[in-house]
Amino acid sequence: MRFTPEEIREVVALYASNPDYWRAAGEYDRDDIQAAQVEADLRREVAVEGGEVFLARSGEGRLVGVVCLLRRHPKDGLPWIGLLMVDGRARRTGIGRRLVGLVEDRFRAEGRSGLRLAVLENNPDALAFWKSLGWHEIDRRQDLAHDRPCIVMHKHLA
Repeated sequence: MRFTPEEIREVVALYASNPDYWRAAGEYDRDDIQAAQVEADLRREVAVEGGEVFLARSGEGRLVGVVCLLRRHPKDGLPWIGLLMVDGRARRTGIGRRLVGLVEDRFRAEGRSGLRLAVLENNPDALAFWKSLGWHEIDRRQDLAHDRPCIVMHKHLA
């Protein structure tokens, strides 16, 4: 997948609009998110077998969200949401709920029985968001990429 320089700039701006997440995650300097690092991370997401990145746009074409998916996790065979991030200026407007609904509908239409994700333990707002959408905690463990404590969540799609 190719990302244009403009798309990378838009993703950098979207990421920068969520400094509290990056403070909790520790992946980027929340005050200095570098385009080259964002591009490399997005390319890494799509380079993994079954990895996909979607850029969500408003009706006016403005980037309002990023969704990273893994179609089949190598250990459990289920699809996973690796990242769902909404522009910080558009939080609490229903965009996140709509994006999650689209992802769930997509995998439901494919006959998938469930969907998973991991929430950082130090991100209570994200945990509350996912719980409000009917997701349930099934495990606690360190994430594979950065060894951070996470809450693994699952939603039945049947």
